[in-house]
Order: sequence, then structure tokens, then C-alpha cells
Amino acid sequence: MALWGGRFEKGVDAFTQEFGASLEVDKNMAQQDIAGSRAHAKMLAKQGIISDDDQQAIDAGLERISGEIKDGSFPWDVNDEDVHMAVESKLTAEIGQPGARLHTGRSRNDQVATDIRLLAKDLASELMDGNLELRRVLVEVAKKHMGVVLPGYTHLQHAQPVLFSHHMLAYSWMFARDFTRLKAAYTAADANPLGAAALAGTTYPLDRQYTTELLGFDHAIPNSLDAVSDRDYLLDLIYACSVSMMHLSRLCEEIVLWSSTEFGFITLSDSYSTGSSIMPQKKNPDFAELTRGKTGRVYGDLMALLTTMKSLPLAYNKDLQECKEGPLDAAKTLSDCMQIAAGMLETMTVNADTMLAQAGKGFTAATDVADYLAKKGMPFREAHRVVGELVLYCEQHGKGLEDLTPAEFKAASELFEDDIAQDLDSAGIANARNTYGGTGRKAVETQLAEAQASLTADQEAAPSK
Repeated sequence: MALWGGRFEKGVDAFTQEFGASLEVDKNMAQQDIAGSRAHAKMLAKQGIISDDDQQAIDAGLERISGEIKDGSFPWDVNDEDVHMAVESKLTAEIGQPGARLHTGRSRNDQVATDIRLLAKDLASELMDGNLELRRVLVEVAKKHMGVVLPGYTHLQHAQPVLFSHHMLAYSWMFARDFTRLKAAYTAADANPLGAAALAGTTYPLDRQYTTELLGFDHAIPNSLDAVSDRDYLLDLIYACSVSMMHLSRLCEEIVLWSSTEFGFITLSDSYSTGSSIMPQKKNPDFAELTRGKTGRVYGDLMALLTTMKSLPLAYNKDLQECKEGPLDAAKTLSDCMQIAAGMLETMTVNADTMLAQAGKGFTAATDVADYLAKKGMPFREAHRVVGELVLYCEQHGKGLEDLTPAEFKAASELFEDDIAQDLDSAGIANARNTYGGTGRKAVETQLAEAQASLTADQEAAPSK
């Protein structure tokens, strides 16, 4: 019979037992459950609720069980509906009555809330580490390829030349924002529900501040109803994962495009590519595509939990059992995908000549030609029209702006002189934009230093293990 079965005359039907069980998912937070129980027992002894001998027996027993779980020798029983029952049953079987006293002043409601918060903190911390590593790689790639020019795009059409380093750093800043979201999720989880009991607190003289300190929480949750029913911090965590996956998906979309024959901007390492079962020549960016595809499952994790939470009355409801699998899946998916992205970036070959050749196509110098006329005194709107007509002329005659003769430029405007040639060079165009945040080399070098400083600051701010 279940540990809670005293009120029941009959045992639970086998199918309903299986339907209501969460043991397989709960195994992921077994160590957090043991940590919470050890802190609870230590507090009970401090308050004189259980004896020191009982506390020492409980602590030693839980330490043994923790070791068995770590080395894989713990005998999980399929009849245990969750990790709390599995651990407590084993403990009581080993040490007798002291194990039966462990649950004094505690409910599974505040117990599971404690476990999940500890788990959420661990997951967020691990994800922050992965985020920092990915940003380190992006910064290193930007440093390594400083000076490489590629076409910048709007609407997936050639727009203006930019530095490849500038492009890589754009993603570094995206992931820097993701770090902030992950850290906020960690902070949201960093509150202690232990001692709230089922929903109303308890008559035992618990010291919630003491368990807060023992478990490394920032503070105790001030409302017992909120303590057992809140899962906002999990929504924060999955949301942070979802946004980061969206950023990874954008990056991987570009990796897929850039590695195609049509672009040829990069060549992926064999370690991050696969072949075809029928076409011998294929080298497919499968891992970039998988990362792009896995974004949807993380979005699904977020929507699932939002939907579960949307109409729950206070306080605890069994629906909340469904809150654990999504965050675990989202965190594992994001962690794996960040590792894949870092590996692809660190090992890819950048085809600088191909990028530069493409940077000059598609009339990417048009804005600079218009700026040339504006600097000569022509109103920019008129300069825009003149250059637009030049582009049309080029298209009609199968030329690029760089192919036009001085006479053809003069025919468009008398303001054009021979020095217009210097405004048609892709590298020169990119490097001329040195306003703060621009793509010019000096501006990018400043930005690179700031990205490195942001990375260092976040490394220092990351929760210590």
C-alpha cells in the first residue's frame, strides 16, 4: 500500500497507479530531493522536533542512497509513484522509525516544490555555462576573421557590404541577452518553499530561514499557498530557452544557406556534416537543420506549461505533476544545440574570397554612390533617384556600378568625378562605417572589446557551483 494509503480500503488499480506515477521523470531530481530532505531533517533536529540521533541516522541513510543513485545501484521500485516515495521507502526500510519521522512538518507539495526549484537553479546554471562557451566561440571567430567582407542582407537581398566579424558579433549580443534571461530564471527559482507544507503551513515550530540557508536559497517564500502552487519560474526558464533556441535557429538558418553551393561562404567540418544514402557527392548540414527543427519542440514545452497553468485554482493540483518534463526537455535541447552550434562555428572554414566576390554584386555600393552625391551638395532624395536610375541603366546593359566608365557616371550627374571609383570597393565601403555600432573595422574592434568585456562580466556573474 502507498505511504498515504491509510484512509483507503482498497489498493490503487494497476493502471491508475501507472497513469498517476511520475517516477521516470522524477529520477532527474533525485539528488535535489535528497538535499531537501537532509536539510529538513537537520532543521527538525535543531528545533527539537526529532532527536539528534534520528537526524544522524536519516542523514547517513540519505547519503548512502545518494551514492547508490549516482552509481546506478539504487533499486527503483515501479510501485513507487514518485521519487519522494521511492527514497523515503528505501530509507525507512534501512533505518526504521527515524526514516518514518523524516516527513514530520512536511507535505509532498512543499517537498516537490523545493526539489523543482533546486532543479531549475541547476538547469539554469548549466545553461548559462553553455551560453558563455558559445559566446566565447563567437568572439574568437570574430577575432580570427577580422577584415573578411561579405554582403549584408535585407529581405535576403544584397544590401551593403559588412564585415564578417560584425555579423558574428550580432549573434554574440543576442546570446548575451539570453544569458540575462537565464540568470533571471535562476533568480526567480531562488526562493525556498520548504515549510509551507500542503498549503497552509504547519503547527510545528519550523525554522524556514535555516533551511533556506542550508539549501542555498536567497529567501523563503512568504505565502504558503503561493509557495506550493507557483511554477512561474519554470515558465521563465522555458521562455529563456525558447528565445535562445530562436536565436540559434536564425544562426543555423544562415549556416545552412552559407554552406550551400549557391552561397559557398563557408565549408562545414566533416564532424558536423552528414552524407546521402544515394548521392555520393552530398555533404549535408544536418546538425544545423536539426537545431533549427528542435526549436519547435522547445516552443511546445512553453505552450504546454502555459496551458497547464492557465486555470488552476489555489493551491496544489495534480495537474502540476505535468510541470517537470517540459523544462527538462527544453533545457536539454538548448544545451545540446548550443554545443552543436559552438562546434560548427569553431571548426568551419570561412571562404573569404567567395564572400568578398559576392559582396560586390547586387549593386551593394549604391548607397555609397548616393552618399557621394549628397556630400557634393545634392539633396539625398535626389541622389537616391539618380543612383536608382544608374542601377536601372546597369541592369539594362548587363553591367555593375563598378563597370561604368567616367563618361557614363557624368551622364547621370555632373557631380561625379574620377574619385567615384574609391566608393565602389566593397572592403572600403564596409570599413568606412565607423560610427559606434557600425561595420567599419575600427567600430568592430571597439565592439569586439565590449563583447569580450560583456562575456567576462557574465562569467563572473554566473552562479558558482
